[in-house]
Amino acid sequence: MKRVASVAGVAYLLVLFAVLGCDQLPGKPNEADRYVHPLKIVDFETLYATNCSGCHGAHGKLGPAQPLGDPVYLAFAPDAVLRRNIHTGVDGTSMPAFGLAAGGPLSDEQIDALVAGLRAKWGGSAPNDVPSYVYEAGGDVERGAGAFKQFCGECHGPDGRGGRGDKQAGSVVDPSYLGLRSDQGLRTTVVVGRPDLEMPDWRSYVPGRVMSAQEISDVVGWLIAQRPEHPGQPYPTEPRGSR
Repeated sequence: MKRVASVAGVAYLLVLFAVLGCDQLPGKPNEADRYVHPLKIVDFETLYATNCSGCHGAHGKLGPAQPLGDPVYLAFAPDAVLRRNIHTGVDGTSMPAFGLAAGGPLSDEQIDALVAGLRAKWGGSAPNDVPSYVYEAGGDVERGAGAFKQFCGECHGPDGRGGRGDKQAGSVVDPSYLGLRSDQGLRTTVVVGRPDLEMPDWRSYVPGRVMSAQEISDVVGWLIAQRPEHPGQPYPTEPRGSR
């Protein structure tokens, strides 16, 4: 009887060890390698790399879209705007909707994780006097032409068709460019610039001369006036404003 009990005890221990040690069996995935449902992923780095880096750059810069790794931009755009842009996209641009309710792949929790992660990773120090985010129509086109020459002409040319010499920047009146930039997007670029492409923000276009709120609105108004009536199509045969 003792021998039977001993054999049974050994068998029990072997089974117990096998159960407790099953995670160490060959081919058993580690916890980090286990499948996670896409909607359960809330890690910022993973979400950003999967959904944002293709347009905004792997490190928040040097992508075709507005750099997000910029403390000035993050001070300029409030959380509600960042959430809305991610959730519903931006009309008239190449920014699609990512929110589930808008047909995208991300839950509200994931969008909140992206917004919080942007601020934690790239918020940094930013000026307190950043102009307001919202674009409001009302810029004067004629004044805007003069302000553009003063603040932007050295790099983009006095007519916006591209600079010359040491400071050469591309055309900002190209119909394809204007067709892919919303009115708000133009305001964003004028205010925060493109630091990753050496384009300064509204404080540094002219040394010692900060753009005023009105000058910003006027330049944006002038840029909007250069957009074709049908973005992507030839300009109207008659100049704007002649009708």
